[in-house]
Amino acid sequence: MSEIEPSWDLYRTFLMVLKEGSLSAAARELGLTQPTVGRHVDAMEEMLGFPLFTRSPQGLMPTDAARALQPYAETLAATSAALLRAASGQQDTVSGTVRISASEVIGIEVLPPILAELHAQYPDLIIELSASDAIEDILRQEADIAVRMAVPSQDALVALHVGAVPLGFHAHRRYLDRRGMPETLADLSGHSLIGYDRETAAIRAIIARTPELPDVRFALKADSNLAQLAAIRAGFGIGICQNALAARDPDILPVLAGSFAMKLETWLVMHENLKTAPRCRVVFDALAKGLRTYIRQP
Repeated sequence: MSEIEPSWDLYRTFLMVLKEGSLSAAARELGLTQPTVGRHVDAMEEMLGFPLFTRSPQGLMPTDAARALQPYAETLAATSAALLRAASGQQDTVSGTVRISASEVIGIEVLPPILAELHAQYPDLIIELSASDAIEDILRQEADIAVRMAVPSQDALVALHVGAVPLGFHAHRRYLDRRGMPETLADLSGHSLIGYDRETAAIRAIIARTPELPDVRFALKADSNLAQLAAIRAGFGIGICQNALAARDPDILPVLAGSFAMKLETWLVMHENLKTAPRCRVVFDALAKGLRTYIRQP
């Protein structure tokens, strides 16, 4: 291995080639030329002393050594992004960039009006919203603030419990007019149900808390909660969604509300090092206020 340490530019190029699988695609994403990306990869391989990619009909395939380096390069990328966000807010006024991590449903269906009101009050704030069911690590600075549906277990975090989001079975009026309203949980076995494709830890916990649910077969399976919500709205069948989201459409009706109910405990989390940063403080407080208002909706 060379005594010369690879620069951040080389690591950034390495990560993009890993993600895109080709020099040309990585070059487009980075705004560089393909030869430049190729030189970056060659330079990094020369400095490290081993190959990072092999060519195949499917593109550039990472070696085992490249896969081993990937998490460390991702940590560098997260730290670099966090540094830029912190530097962007080093003024007396509330300004700069704040990255928020939230689930698909919360990020797309719940947060936008909260963020619109925040932006009207602080127009110099820039919000990066990561709406994904993949959890971004606050300690690794992949995000500044996260909306979590589980109790945070890591140290060095500021965590605020904002309440519990009620959920229940719902269906569109069109579906219920066609198939009828079930009267008991057992009746669900005769209906078209919308549910999950893979049984995650969160879903296993739900099943454990609701042993009265019958063993049902889903007519539509989707890993995405947004896709499940869209299917409910389309009249495909009966599915579980947040009560406040269902209440926005008078044609989305609760099903078996007296027999089944769930709640998602909701937390706001940020790294304790950011609690005095004005840009993070105002975003954290606005999210807390907005989410509590959302949760209190009938």
